Amino acid sequence: MKFLHSMVRIRDIDASLHFYCELLGLEEVRRRESSAGKFTLIFLKAPGDAEEHIELTYNWDSTEDYSNARNFGHLAFEVDDIYATCKRLQDGGVTINRPPRDGRMAFVKSPDEISVELLQRGDALPAQEPWASMENQGTW
Repeated sequence: MKFLHSMVRIRDIDASLHFYCELLGLEEVRRRESSAGKFTLIFLKAPGDAEEHIELTYNWDSTEDYSNARNFGHLAFEVDDIYATCKRLQDGGVTINRPPRDGRMAFVKSPDEISVELLQRGDALPAQEPWASMENQGTW
């Protein structure tokens, strides 16, 4: 058995690619558009990964509300510097729902309310402001 990918439905391609690629740092590997099925599939991978692991699905005519994504759980990424990653996301307008107070773990949400867990590679970083005293915001 081989794991292929996780699929996430999105409402706005540009907003989603801004979040996942420009702010989070994933790379678009390939894209498939189906005019018959009226959908676009965008496959992403983390830098250094050999294969894509996330499929963003945009349904052209969908009016479905994707706002209650808590039943999905979350996507998780290991990062080189959790503070720098959270700062880049925050500077890009992303709310840090669970700040990395412990230097190890944080949670944010995608434009489609998908929870994204960020985990520090290796040992936790020493506590650092403003993260150490930052309160949680919303849910994750």
